[in-house]
Amino acid sequence: MGKIIKIGLTIGVVNLLVGLALNQTLSYLVPALAAEYQNTALFRPVTDPLMTLFFLYPFIVGLALAYFWSIFGKEIKGKTGVEKAWNFAKIYFLIATVPGMFISYTSFQISALMVGVWTLSGLVEAFIAGWLLAKNK
Repeated sequence: MGKIIKIGLTIGVVNLLVGLALNQTLSYLVPALAAEYQNTALFRPVTDPLMTLFFLYPFIVGLALAYFWSIFGKEIKGKTGVEKAWNFAKIYFLIATVPGMFISYTSFQISALMVGVWTLSGLVEAFIAGWLLAKNK
């Protein structure tokens, strides 16, 4: 159980940093995306104390993925760590990211651009998690 917590928290740290970097970069490149994040009718303002909990999300996902890997990791196919990471990312992406982005787009007033950015970020972060898990078997 300690190994699951350790790798899960590691995934959380790495994916938090990757997510922040991707968000900053894409918001800089596409100012309309940055403006959409400022819509307080949809998102809590950054100054809202509850927003601090937002930063727990990558750790919760990291722990859940580490636990999933501990049960099913041997079943993930691939000759190399990168192949296993990609196969793991595809599974997570299809099970969680695609349905989550579909429901987000259909139920919230967010742009297709934002959903696309979140979808791409989800795939990148799932791959990173898979790579870290495969590396730490």
